[in-house]
Parts: sequence; C-alpha cells; structure tokens
Amino acid sequence: MSDKSEGYIFGRNNVMEAMRSERTIDKLLVAENAAGSIGKILSEARDRKIPVIRLPASALASKFPGQNHQGVAAQVAAASYADIDDIFELAKSRGEPPFMVIADEIADPHNLGAIIRSAECFGAHGVIISKRRAVGLTSSVEKAAGGAISFLPVARVSNLAAAIDEIKKRGVWLYCCDMDGQTPYFQQSYDGAVALVVGSEGKGVSPLLKKKCDFVVKIPMKGRVSCLNASVAAAVVLQEIAKNR
Repeated sequence: MSDKSEGYIFGRNNVMEAMRSERTIDKLLVAENAAGSIGKILSEARDRKIPVIRLPASALASKFPGQNHQGVAAQVAAASYADIDDIFELAKSRGEPPFMVIADEIADPHNLGAIIRSAECFGAHGVIISKRRAVGLTSSVEKAAGGAISFLPVARVSNLAAAIDEIKKRGVWLYCCDMDGQTPYFQQSYDGAVALVVGSEGKGVSPLLKKKCDFVVKIPMKGRVSCLNASVAAAVVLQEIAKNR
C-alpha cells in the first residue's frame, strides 16, 4: 500500500460498512461520474455531516494507483474525536483553569501532529480543529503527535467561529499569534482560562477569528525569514503560557 493510501478505505461496500459501524470518517473522495449505489453512500454522508469532495475519476485513480476504489474512498480517523465538553471536564478534573489550542485550518498533518504534541507537553487540556479545509486525525497526524492523541482530547467542529463564541461564554480568554500583533508574546499575561488560536501555514489566523480574539501577540523576529512554521510558533507561545500558569 502506498503512503497516499494510508488511512483510507476503498470500495462501495467497504465504505458503507465503515459508515454503518459508526467509525469516525474525516471525509469522502467521490468520483464525479459515480452512479448507482453511490447515492446511498452520499445520503449517509449527509446524515452524518461528513465532508464530500468530488473529483474526476482519473484523479482518484492517480491518487490511489492500483486500488479498486469503485469511485469512492473514505479517510478514516486514527482516533476518536472528543467534544468541547471533554476539554472542560479534563481541566476540572485537574483543578485547573481551562487551557486549549484552536487550530485554524491547519492542513499539514505534520504541523497538526506537532501542535497536538506540544499542547500535551505544555499541559493543555485539549485541541479544537475544523472539519473543513483542514486535516483530521490521520495516521500521519498520529505519528507526528508522538502518542499525544492518546492523552489529549481533540474536538472537531463544523464552525470554529461558533466554537469560539461558545468557549468565550464559558469564561475563556482568546489569544492569537500574528505578525501584526502589538504585544510581544513574552510580555503578555495569560491568566485564567486560555485558548491559543494557531493560524494555517499560508494564511495565518483568519480575519474573522482574529477579530474574535481578546489579545493578539507577536513573536519578534530578527532573522531574514519573516515567520516561523505554524507548529514551531505554537510551541513558542505555549511554553510561555505554561510558564505563566
């Protein structure tokens, strides 16, 4: 099996059985011209709110050479997702103010895995990720996380903005790291319940989420490269938050 096939299930019967068994499926890849029994799979995907990506049959064959995909492939999560409530419950069980990371459309599995690993290492209670335009808990993420997903709840939501509104109502202060921030990250206080918003590799934190943040900090740079890798930037700020706590 090729690396690209890792974490995928192929074929209509296999995919339908996986969905009926309630395994956690991150997304479906479906050939544009697929017909017949594919309708039942798409209906089940709608009911379960599983993202569906349509692409030419030739692209599906090119992506998974040698696989008898029958026009459909399902990416299966390497671990089960938690709920936001689970993150708050873990904080409560430790007698600590909630401390979490919100990953804004992180598409690179190595970055997400490294963020999860750093979050666990620095004492966070959970990570929140988006269902769309972002990587899920794939086997590659699991490897990059170095076992951290076994100990740290990862919640996956349809709408990050709505999730932020929810946790703010529950007393959590929102921080994001951005080049336009006015305060160096090490001069910021991180008292009480904290959520760090980490932006995507190319676009950073989206304008909508940045607007919802209570504080925007920056990492001063002295080299010629203008910014850090998303997971490295997250680790830098997470260490400072952990020190404050």
